Amino acid sequence: MTKGKKDVEDEYSAKLDMCLTDGIVKTGGGVLLGTLTSVLFLGRRRWPIIAGLGVGIGLAYANCEYELNPKKNNTA
Repeated sequence: MTKGKKDVEDEYSAKLDMCLTDGIVKTGGGVLLGTLTSVLFLGRRRWPIIAGLGVGIGLAYANCEYELNPKKNNTA
């Protein structure tokens, strides 16, 4: 019986690890794109970097929320 609980905990732990990795990658990508936009097009303004950071965090949060709480498909 403990084996089934251990499997569920391992699966949940793997999902959390994936969420953390996804968050780091998406946040870093958003900051990188914001920095490139700022340097190349906007004369070194700070707001594109902050906007890229926010978009990266938002995308990572949405993906993690979907992964941990998938919506049920209620088609009749």
